[in-house]
Parts: sequence; structure tokens; C-alpha cells
Amino acid sequence: MGRVKILPEEVVSKIAAGEVIERPASVVKELVENSLDAEAGKINIALKKAGKSLICVKDDGTGIHPDDLEIIFSRHATSKIFRPADLNFITSLGFRGEALYSIAAVSDVLVRSCSKQFPAGKEIHLRAGVKVGEKTFGGPSGTEVEVRELFYNVPVRRKFLKKDEVEFSQVVSTVLPYTLIHPDISFVLTHNDHTVFHLPARKDFRERIEEALNLKRKHLLTEDFDFPEDGFRFQLILGDINIRRVRKDLQFVFVNKRPVYNRSISALLNEVFSTIFPPEVKGFFFVSIFLPPENVDVNIHPTKREVKLANEQIVLSRLQEAAENLLLTQGKMRQVEVSFPPVRETAGKISEEEQKTDIFQSSPVNEEVKSIAEPAEPFDSKNLREKLTRGRYVGSFAGKYLLFEATGSLIVVDQHAAHERIVYEQLLTQFEQGRVEVQNLLTPLVMELSPQEMLSWSEGQQQLEEIGFATTQFDRQAIAVHSYPVVLSFPDVSLRNILAGGDLRKDDKQMLACRACRQAVMAGRTLSEEEAVSLKNDLLRCQDPYTCPHGRPTCVEIKEDFMDQQFLRRK
Repeated sequence: MGRVKILPEEVVSKIAAGEVIERPASVVKELVENSLDAEAGKINIALKKAGKSLICVKDDGTGIHPDDLEIIFSRHATSKIFRPADLNFITSLGFRGEALYSIAAVSDVLVRSCSKQFPAGKEIHLRAGVKVGEKTFGGPSGTEVEVRELFYNVPVRRKFLKKDEVEFSQVVSTVLPYTLIHPDISFVLTHNDHTVFHLPARKDFRERIEEALNLKRKHLLTEDFDFPEDGFRFQLILGDINIRRVRKDLQFVFVNKRPVYNRSISALLNEVFSTIFPPEVKGFFFVSIFLPPENVDVNIHPTKREVKLANEQIVLSRLQEAAENLLLTQGKMRQVEVSFPPVRETAGKISEEEQKTDIFQSSPVNEEVKSIAEPAEPFDSKNLREKLTRGRYVGSFAGKYLLFEATGSLIVVDQHAAHERIVYEQLLTQFEQGRVEVQNLLTPLVMELSPQEMLSWSEGQQQLEEIGFATTQFDRQAIAVHSYPVVLSFPDVSLRNILAGGDLRKDDKQMLACRACRQAVMAGRTLSEEEAVSLKNDLLRCQDPYTCPHGRPTCVEIKEDFMDQQFLRRK
């Protein structure tokens, strides 16, 4: 091992920057938080090349004292805290004073700021943390920060940035929570001179949620809860059964107006939603918790993304009670609106982590049902195919399972999983052959999209066209669908699932077909005997009839011996 030495300041600054600034979205987060701390009423965010070449955040806040403008780029320069005890009473979003220092260390930065208290403002230009120029100017109160050439002097960090589409999607996901929790502030986001969203100031959270996320307010369940004896209060907004997603992209948690991640809160609310949704469907929630600053530790994570709550179990208990009451007593029945053909709001992509969990819980190996102590016999696909082929339809159960009697066995087919497999293979074959059979619509299907979905659509129109979805832009927040693959029962659901995957250009035909068929098939409908037999025959024609495209079994064999054991029958 070499001798220990003190690192040069240049190296220290780059290491410190890497702890706080990981990508363009990190810069946007820090600058937006500074604008919010400065009591801004308007925040404009402009990016070029997903922030790699330019990030500009401009606000109309209180501005910066001219003499402080250069100091703010020094490490741990802050106006938020002064002594150790202040860490127990954090009321601002930023406080450690490392953000601007870290940004300036790895980019070219220009800052202009004016304060009402002074007749002239000041502009300062830094490159790699070193001042290269300054001047005075006049203007309204506020601050504008331009960050150019991010990571130009840290090529390894720049090399690991993702494609522009991915990095910009991260920016949108980072900014959206701040727009929701601050409805009284106007937000504008532009990318390459194109307006992504313009959200005027609104009176309450529901107005902003409706506008920013394209959700209908009538599907939002809202109530405020105050627990003075426990020292906290919270506002809870839940989506009713009409807002359905396949990933957790519409779930937001805030503590004292700070967007945070809290595993316990998210798990609890998803558990409440499981009372009305199947496991693969996720709901919408917005929970804003207010506690005394001394009961929140926001200094446990470099980016302040995670927080620690005092008396967290009490908060969770109150939150569960409130969520269950709100969802189960005020929720509505599933609704379909017809202004154009029905547009369902189910959407999303199952996350990789969720998909692995689903596969683990629903093994694709179709084993004979045994008692827990008795091991299953090896899976015999040829034997099962023969039995299912000869199987006689004897009925259905719970509107989900088709029952076929074979010699010595009962074959149970999950009609939803089976239909997904059939549709998946039909779609994949058509996609790969380039001959997709489409349904043309006389009246287009209009779909309102979230900002992330609209971004995915705008970049992937060619890929959608190739797989049978002819689409055009309807307005700033909606698209019109003119045709779709004819095998899909619910094209709106399929299209949302595809768009939830992000950049469509990186997905192969197999992945697109897999997303398209998720939840876009029959479910919960009792089939006639003729339909049940037809489904079985279509399944048997599949190359892999034993699992759906997402890993769940399509059929299970229950042998007569097992039933005899349960009823204590003896041979």
C-alpha cells in the first residue's frame, strides 16, 4: 500500500460533485429546490440535449445579495444553517451548501441574480469552479442559472450518461413531484425549444394533479387528516378504481413538502389498494405529511431523497386507517366514458423487480398439485399436452378458470393467462413477418397521455407504425389512434403498456408484443362451452402453451390421487 497523502482540491471537488450530481436530473433538482427556497412564484426550466449541453433554471424569487453571488459556489456555503442544532430544525429544501459547489466543479456555469433590495444585480461566470468573469446588470428580482457542458472535465462520468431520451425522462420524473406539491407556483419545462408542459399556478393539489398527470378530478378521492395529539397531519389523495396502472409511476410521497421515498409508506398504501386491485395493477396515491421539523431527519442521504420519521409506526397506523376508509367508502365503480370510443386509464409497464417477484411466486413449471410435505413429480409437458387435448370441458370457476376432465386428472386453465399467450404469439408472428392485421377506426380513439408517455410516443411513432398502431398528435396532451392490431381487445391498454417502457427504439419485437398483450385480453367473463373449447384449442396450437408471456402458468393439473387424499379415500 502506498503512502497516505491529502488529495488536491481539484480531485476533492470532483469526488464531492459525484456524490450529489449524478446526471442532468440531479442538477435540475438542486436548482429547482433553490428556486423554491427563494419563494419563487414562477420557475422556468429549459434544457438542450437532455441537459447535457444546457440546463437553465430561471425564477422570480427573492434573488441573491450581490456580495454573496461568488461565495455561494464555495463548499458548504449556505444561508440555511449556522450551528449543529440547526440540523434538527430543517425547514428548507436545501441546507448543506454543497449543490452549487458541486455543479460548478463539473460544468460551465453562468448565474445572474437581482434582489429588490439593490438597484443593480450581478452576473458571475465560472468554469470548473474557477471564476472567469463578472458584471453588473439591472432587471426584476429573481435568479437565472445556466449550466453548460455538464461533466466536460469528468469524461468517465459523462461517458456513463444514458441516451438523451432516458436522461430527459429522468428530468421529467424529477420535476413532476415538485409541480404537484406546489400547485400555487407556475412551472414551464422546455426541451430543445419545445414546450413539454406549461402548468399555470392553481388553487389546490387536485387541480394541479388533474392538469400535470392528465387524471380526471372526479376519480380522485381527497381528504385532510389532523392528529394534533400525535403531532402530525397529512393530506391524502387516492385514485379510485378507474385509475389503474401496471407500474408504480403515479405514486407520490411528500414530507413537509419534500418529495421523498419511503418504503414503508409505499408498501402500506399498495397493500390497501390490493383490496380492490389484482396484484399486477397499481393505484395512484399522493400523500403529503406535515410534522414538526425536529421529528424529521432529512440528512441521512446525500441527495436528501430519503428521510427518517420519528414515531413512524404511529404515522403508518393512522395512514392505513385513513386510506382504507377513503378508498373503501368513497370509491366508485369502474366507469367508461364515451366522447370518442372508450378510453381506459389502465397503463404502465411492470417493473423488472415486480416481474421477477411474479415469476417466482407463479412458477412457469406446471407441477401436479401436492400436499406441502410431498414433493411434486417431474413436469411432463408431452403428457400434459395429451391430457389437455383429450380433456372434456366440465365448467368454469370464479369467471377465471376453465375446468377440463381428462383420465385421472382435472386440468385447470387460467383463461386470462391462456389468452395472453395466444395473443402474444399471434402478435409476435405478425410483427416479425411485417404483416400486422389492423383494425382501422372511422372515429379515432383519443388518449390523454402523461408527460412521460407523450415523450415516449413522440420518439417512437415509427416503431408504433411498424407494429400496427397508426397515431397522430391530437393536442398538446393527447394522441389520436387511427388503427391498431386486430387481435387486441383493448388497444388503449396495450398502447399505454408499450409507452410505459420508455424509448421504444431500444425494444425488440418480442418485448413490444409482451407489453402489448398485458391486460389487453379477456378477464372475468364467463365463457360458453364453445368459447372455452376454442380457447383450449388455440392454446394448444401455441409454441409454448404452458406459461403466459410474463411467466405465470396457463394451466395446472390436479390428479385424482390428490383429491382422494384430501377426502381420505383409500385405494
